[in-house]
Amino acid sequence: MKKFGLIGFPLNVSFSKGYFEKKFECENLNNHTYELFPMSNVSEFPEFLKKHPDLCGLNVTIPHKKTVMPYLDELDESASEVGAVNVIKFQKNGRLIGYNSDVFGFEQSFLPLLKQHHRSALILGTGGAAMAAAFVLRKHKIPYQFVSRQKTSDLLTYRDLLEDRHCESESSKQSMSGLLHSVRNDDDSFNIIINTTPLGMTPNVDSYPDLPYEKITSDFLCCDLVYTPEETLFLKKSKAQGAVVKNGLEMLHLQADQAWEIWNS
Repeated sequence: MKKFGLIGFPLNVSFSKGYFEKKFECENLNNHTYELFPMSNVSEFPEFLKKHPDLCGLNVTIPHKKTVMPYLDELDESASEVGAVNVIKFQKNGRLIGYNSDVFGFEQSFLPLLKQHHRSALILGTGGAAMAAAFVLRKHKIPYQFVSRQKTSDLLTYRDLLEDRHCESESSKQSMSGLLHSVRNDDDSFNIIINTTPLGMTPNVDSYPDLPYEKITSDFLCCDLVYTPEETLFLKKSKAQGAVVKNGLEMLHLQADQAWEIWNS
């Protein structure tokens, strides 16, 4: 029996289990199983491995994409550069290798929507999925800025974006000129927004990123890595302003297919 699974916490909503069980059924892989392994603290990982010596591969989700890395023997190049792992391959010699298939999934779902006027991006969140999105943007030379609830010298906050709505002085307007403003001729403008946070995910469907949505226009591309519900409030509000929107379902399928390739390579 070949056993695969998903670690993370909580695991109330899991795409992966249904996806792989259907795959096993369609391909007559009767000796394959996929299980959910809720893990509140990554420190449980070594003991978990002892209890499941027959594992062939794991997916990793929030909040362990970064914290699981020290427990692995090796990292693939993309996982190392991104600083996050969402796929673990179990080698026959017992070594554990970390990969990041989120990079492949996001790149393949995002690039077809990208237009010439999409110059710079805001990435909402700073977790593992945010790092994968940033990796893809760097690869394609798209400037980006992280947005977080916590203020640091390298991060914008949601409050920064909302305060731009009320800027009074010319100096303030100049310093914040690019934030959530439709592209004109300044390369500092942001008109790509990528939500990598769980805001709006089932069952908390009434939550959404606190943004000045009135500044979003038809020049915007708004991507949400959340896949359930199909259309989050973030996407609904952005679409109402004319933006092109994309949810995370295609990315999820693509990264899962890539994980399967990794486990079987």
